[in-house]
Amino acid sequence: MIIDGKVISQSLKDAMKIEVDALAEQYGRRPCLMVIIVGNNPASRSYVRGKIKATEYCGFDGHLVELPEDCSEATLLAEIDKLNNDPLVDGILVQLPLPKHISEDKVIAAISAEKDVDGFHPENVARLWLNQHCILPCTPKGIIELLDQAGVEIAGKKAVVIGRSNIVGKPVAKLLLDRNATVTIAHSRTKDLAAVCREADILVAAVGRAKMVTAEYVKPGAAVIDVGINRTEDGKLVGDVDYEAVLPVAGAITPVPGGVGPMTITMLMRNTIECFLNRMNNK
Repeated sequence: MIIDGKVISQSLKDAMKIEVDALAEQYGRRPCLMVIIVGNNPASRSYVRGKIKATEYCGFDGHLVELPEDCSEATLLAEIDKLNNDPLVDGILVQLPLPKHISEDKVIAAISAEKDVDGFHPENVARLWLNQHCILPCTPKGIIELLDQAGVEIAGKKAVVIGRSNIVGKPVAKLLLDRNATVTIAHSRTKDLAAVCREADILVAAVGRAKMVTAEYVKPGAAVIDVGINRTEDGKLVGDVDYEAVLPVAGAITPVPGGVGPMTITMLMRNTIECFLNRMNNK
């Protein structure tokens, strides 16, 4: 089974579009997402275009704030503070990576936890690990949604996550644990990595190395979730999984592009609605 993130994402956005219209009728305004981009990184601009397009499709308010590459850290923090204090703004996203002269940790912490639609704020991270209500990070949230939509059983299964980042690896492992999977977090230097991965009913590759996961890593019938975004020398977009080699072995697999990526943006829309509802219901 190919888990088509584009199709699943579109279906969820169609439902959210209807939901947002109903929220506007109920509350007198629409959820508002503000996206900030600093500089002209081509990949970042491509991601931002996708996010703004989804925002418009779902019927949100909000727009893109563009700052120059040489923008000072103080200027960016002041812009975030302004949006934090705007009662009509529900979600704030600062596109990463940032120019090297700006501290990403400082910027992430500056965003109000209640408007942190990425789920990166330390308070939201802490709440995730304490099993408290929080805003979940978009990519891990999207991975769980993909598995559910594809009918992949999580409870009681063995899962291996290759990658230990705070953005994907660790939180997706936590979400799988919360769904009663037995989870191993590995990395590219794990001894006998292929053997470790072959134990997995669910294999999540989030290591950032093109086509690292070959057929020998995959247990026959396993669900393989490819989070990697890599470009070959000829410019082709590929994942961490050797898709052509693994496809005949896996029971379910996400392609790159068209798998996890669209779901990440869709979960960003979902988080914006949740931030909106949290703020409106706590007035």
